[in-house]
Amino acid sequence: MSIEMPEATILARQMQTELPGRTVIGFELHGCESLQRIGMVNEEGSDAFAPLVGRTVERVMSRGNTIVVRLTDGQNLVLAPEYGGQIFYHKNAVSLPAKYHLRLDLSKGSALTVRLTGMGSLYATCDAGLEEHYMVRRDVVSRTPEPTDADLTQERFAELLSGAARRLKPVLVGKDAVVVGLSNASFQDIVYRAGLHPKRRASDLDPEEQRALYDAMRFVVTERLRLGGKADFSDLYRVSGRYEPAMGPGMKKCTCSACGSEIQKLSLGGGDVFVCPGCQREAAG
Repeated sequence: MSIEMPEATILARQMQTELPGRTVIGFELHGCESLQRIGMVNEEGSDAFAPLVGRTVERVMSRGNTIVVRLTDGQNLVLAPEYGGQIFYHKNAVSLPAKYHLRLDLSKGSALTVRLTGMGSLYATCDAGLEEHYMVRRDVVSRTPEPTDADLTQERFAELLSGAARRLKPVLVGKDAVVVGLSNASFQDIVYRAGLHPKRRASDLDPEEQRALYDAMRFVVTERLRLGGKADFSDLYRVSGRYEPAMGPGMKKCTCSACGSEIQKLSLGGGDVFVCPGCQREAAG
């Protein structure tokens, strides 16, 4: 279950409500060895997280798929479980889950637990090393807009698409995308709602198709925010989201609700993409 921009935003807003003013009084890393070897957790392990102890949370913010918890004395905790994870707040130790990779013990008896279930990042760093982190550079420091940014108008979005002679997936997903915060799951939902085949090139879209893509992107992101995230997402308090995608993983051999065609699975850009051959034609027109 991926944590994309809407879900990261929900978690960060909830953490901003609960964490500022709380002091880290201890921590535990558990079962992180394999994650450290592939760079998802600090190679130094406990030595990297020790400076968080005694520091107080100042604020929590997110951009794209990345959450940054800022603490006093220039310490930071970077949370980016973009390909799967759980971040839970606990008022007391009674509610702690059986599995987690990080437990932060906080003042007033509360705690925060983080578990990565897919590729992502759980990283402690001082201010000097913050911008060296790949996901911070990609999402937080970058000037690339989020899908809901006020200055990302339909006209600006059309300009970005017109200059991208690439298929739609890398234009919307990945390090060179024109927006931050979308992954393969939301991409499938967006292009289906826009009536576009995922193999279309961004620069080949006509003005009507550009607007359809823009409107679909804004709709998917704002609805996920409104409904508390995707249905397979649990927020900081373990409340499940209520957004159901119109197209996405696991829909092979299902039928399209709009035209009745059988959904097909394609391999595209290093992953599977589900598509309706009736509503999403590969050739323009």
